[in-house]
Amino acid sequence: MKKLILFTLLFTSLLSCCDKDDNEANEVLPPATQTGAGTFACKINGQSFIDTSGGYFNCFYQLIDGEYFFGIQGKDKVGTQTSVTIGTTAKTVSEGETLQLLRNINGNAWAGGRFKLNINSSEFSNTDENYTGELTITKLDFTNHIVSGTFWFNIKNPYTNETVEIREGRFDTLFTQ
Repeated sequence: MKKLILFTLLFTSLLSCCDKDDNEANEVLPPATQTGAGTFACKINGQSFIDTSGGYFNCFYQLIDGEYFFGIQGKDKVGTQTSVTIGTTAKTVSEGETLQLLRNINGNAWAGGRFKLNINSSEFSNTDENYTGELTITKLDFTNHIVSGTFWFNIKNPYTNETVEIREGRFDTLFTQ
């Protein structure tokens, strides 16, 4: 009986010694809403990436020289990745539309992320013909300037050349025109 109690105490103490990084990796993402809540989050290789700017990230949908440009960027840090960006270049978006995330050229939607090797070095990696994904605009309200969406995509880590999987992405915020 003493061995069983000792084993139970040892096993319980091992389970309770979780690393803070393990808890952060399992942090629950905010819900996918459509109210202008000021959220941006996703999973990067299974780890939670939740914007830490308090909802003050730059989000825009603007008409420039006769073409529409959309952009949003969330900032946090998972491993060496410090930001996730989604945008369109000379392309309109509409509510309910699912866009393929491809190369950052006119007429496309695209996504990417910034990776930091050290304090003096960072690189940006974009979707392209080999690393793609999808963006779905779930709400686009021009009266209240609310844009919401979901996304997923893959990009290449520029330092390791490994594929980085961005999954369960969602944002819900106000945009400027």
